[in-house]
Amino acid sequence: MIPVIDGHNDTLTRIRHARPGERRSFLERAEFGHLDLPRAREGGMGGGFFAVFTQTRGWQKRMEPLLDVDGEVVPGGWSVPLPARVDRRTSYAFTTAIISDLLRLIEASDGAMTLIRTASELQEAIDSGTFAVILHIEGAEAIDTRLESLDVLHAAGLRSLGPVWSRPNAFGHGVPFDFPRSPDTGPGLTHAGRRLVQRCNELGIMLDVSHLNERGFWDVAELSEAPIVATHSNAHALSATPRNLTDQQLDAVARSGGIVGLNYAVGFLREDGHPDSGTPLARIAAHGRYIADRIGVEHLALGSDFDGAIIPDELGDVTRLPILLDAFRDAGFSEEDVHRIAYRNWVRVLRDTWGQ
Repeated sequence: MIPVIDGHNDTLTRIRHARPGERRSFLERAEFGHLDLPRAREGGMGGGFFAVFTQTRGWQKRMEPLLDVDGEVVPGGWSVPLPARVDRRTSYAFTTAIISDLLRLIEASDGAMTLIRTASELQEAIDSGTFAVILHIEGAEAIDTRLESLDVLHAAGLRSLGPVWSRPNAFGHGVPFDFPRSPDTGPGLTHAGRRLVQRCNELGIMLDVSHLNERGFWDVAELSEAPIVATHSNAHALSATPRNLTDQQLDAVARSGGIVGLNYAVGFLREDGHPDSGTPLARIAAHGRYIADRIGVEHLALGSDFDGAIIPDELGDVTRLPILLDAFRDAGFSEEDVHRIAYRNWVRVLRDTWGQ
């Protein structure tokens, strides 16, 4: 079975915020949610990026009609109002609690899981069959603008960071949950955001542009010495959500030696943007085909958004990853290509980013 390294999941956050009837342990098989260790083993997932995301209390995704600049309803369009910002102390406390959960989970796994700090460790985990965990923070609300907490989090194992989620923060601006819309939705990185990019380069923390607006993306492209990485985004040309990358952004990813991890969220796959779980699994491969044809298969990977999105019923959860890989074969990808998409491209880009 081909091992899969996944670019993004929200499983730790989902487990921490579980409702009474949905409490589960990552180490035990559950009948709900997308991901746990037993099901990952069954589906061939060798590990991935585990996101820490500070939710705004009480916020629920609520679709409303999308209005144009004149206040008229856009036919077929929709918008989800963004939640309020979260303060740094709240976010830092939540982030450290999740990291504590993760470290205790790894300890309790009795060697079945390992926290990855280098690309060599990732390759060793793949070779040995040890489940690889890469610590990622989605939205830098937990980090102070002097970046002192960034050093502490790096020492704790942080190796991947998205400067923003979709709401704005001290470092930049994210894209809204609107459809259809361009990712060019506001100003670029703040002064603190520009310093954050530079410090992440110095520490060897991968920067994730998945939720950044377009001007922020171009700021990262200008400032960063590392490959541009979108851990869980698709092609805007096929689904016009601002969470997807335009052709020009895809070209910039390629020029930098970066990578795009395909998101399984149905609203980011469909031409009409509808969150329909009946969306065919082949739509994921179609986005992969488009991106590979434009910038090369060496810049393509997987970034599921497990436990954070509505995914195709045909996929269901992590156990059916082999069916997804078959969809790439059906879309004309070679066996070598499938291995690149599944894990080799992640190993390469992390080696180029982390330097070891």
